[in-house]
Amino acid sequence: MNFVVDNWMLLLVAMSSGVMLFMPALRGATDAGVTTAAAVQMINREKAVLIDVCEATEYAAGHPGGAKNIPLNQLEDKLPSMVKNKSVPVILVCQSGARSGRAVGIAKKLGYEKAQSLSGGLAAWKSANLPVEKS
Repeated sequence: MNFVVDNWMLLLVAMSSGVMLFMPALRGATDAGVTTAAAVQMINREKAVLIDVCEATEYAAGHPGGAKNIPLNQLEDKLPSMVKNKSVPVILVCQSGARSGRAVGIAKKLGYEKAQSLSGGLAAWKSANLPVEKS
């Protein structure tokens, strides 16, 4: 008991650092983001479908190579006709990753359990020097 009283500050620092170590893991449990490298592997190995949820003008300005465009506000209506097999991984992408995060919730509600958001969005795709198409 003397140790605890004499070293209360040391114990407080140890407990605080333990909590800080677990925070990213807890946050990661809610973020369903996939890295660009993992996305490319999923596309090549599992035939994952890349869906860009940006508006048509943003999509035309630049999108990941091979991505299909379904704007976020039309995702619920158009995703089932665009991706019929719900067991295929679906990678959702937008400019920064914010809209695609919301799109994952919609896709999972529709039954696409392997739906994931591309972490960092198109910006991460470009910084990884992956192909970008314009239409």
